[in-house]
Amino acid sequence: MKAAILVEQNKPLVIGDVTSRSLEVGQVLVKVAYSGICGKQLEEIDGKRGPDPYLPHLLGHEGSGEVIEVGPGVRNVERGDHVVMHWIKSHGIDSAPPRLDWSDTVVSAGWVTTFSECSVISENRLTRIPKDIPLDIASLMGCAVTTGFGIVFNDAALTPGKSIAIFGVGGIGLNVVQGASLVNAYPIVAIDLHDRKLNLAREFGATHIINSSHMDPGSMLMELSGGLGLDAVVDTTGNTAIRELAYRNTTDVGKTIFAGVPFLNAQISIDSFPLHFGRSVRGSHGGNTQPAIDIPRYLKLYQQGKLDLKKLITHRIDLEKINDAVCVVRSGDAGRCVISMH
Repeated sequence: MKAAILVEQNKPLVIGDVTSRSLEVGQVLVKVAYSGICGKQLEEIDGKRGPDPYLPHLLGHEGSGEVIEVGPGVRNVERGDHVVMHWIKSHGIDSAPPRLDWSDTVVSAGWVTTFSECSVISENRLTRIPKDIPLDIASLMGCAVTTGFGIVFNDAALTPGKSIAIFGVGGIGLNVVQGASLVNAYPIVAIDLHDRKLNLAREFGATHIINSSHMDPGSMLMELSGGLGLDAVVDTTGNTAIRELAYRNTTDVGKTIFAGVPFLNAQISIDSFPLHFGRSVRGSHGGNTQPAIDIPRYLKLYQQGKLDLKKLITHRIDLEKINDAVCVVRSGDAGRCVISMH
């Protein structure tokens, strides 16, 4: 089966034919239909968190597909099921990470990888879904939708009339916007460098947009909030200066939420005094999503026409051209870019 392999950091992915081994306890072989591609994969390619001890290895942590074989002990899915693949643990066995063969080279893989025609997945990284859900839409449930909505519902605990600003409106940021719109937050401020993504954010419910390539987001946020800051400010970029700016623009009893991952050893400087009086800072871990509960819930909203998920997919690229997809995501032009396996 074809797979995109990270052989060396800061180099293009290599398309190679890999062979999976016999399934171990808790492992499931999935025929991958679609995979999302997001900033996390770019971080791994770029070595954002430092040297990678597991090279060569597979990538990808959100996708959809069909179960074609289950290993010993698996009870939550069976052959023929349609599934979402996600990086957050859910129900079932936490299996050993698989190893694959690429000619005479051993290739590592995590509990979930999705940049391949087939993938060996740990049972607890799979959620079964109805077969009438389009698999391109389903792939978004592995991270982009669940993380974005989880930030709104769980991390920010946003309620009607509360204000929110989002720095970076890619796949996750757009779903923070959409989730905030669902709960009737106001204002919902989208901040980005790219007009295309800001226009998308407006379609998903942003009430105000700021292009920070030629506008000062700090002064504009203070103006919008009457100098008080917003109830919730979310950073999806991991950029040190933006994380500090997000904190400064949070109200004294509000929440600053960091969803983006910083570079290794990157540190921020904040005035900690407001933390004694109600302000909070937290790093989001997938929006504290519970996949077995939240994925079916969000898919029901999609089926009822309350979520516009198809519009999130701005680019569709075949596996063989995965490095083009990486370039698209780097450009900042994508909402969510999905990789088609077949």
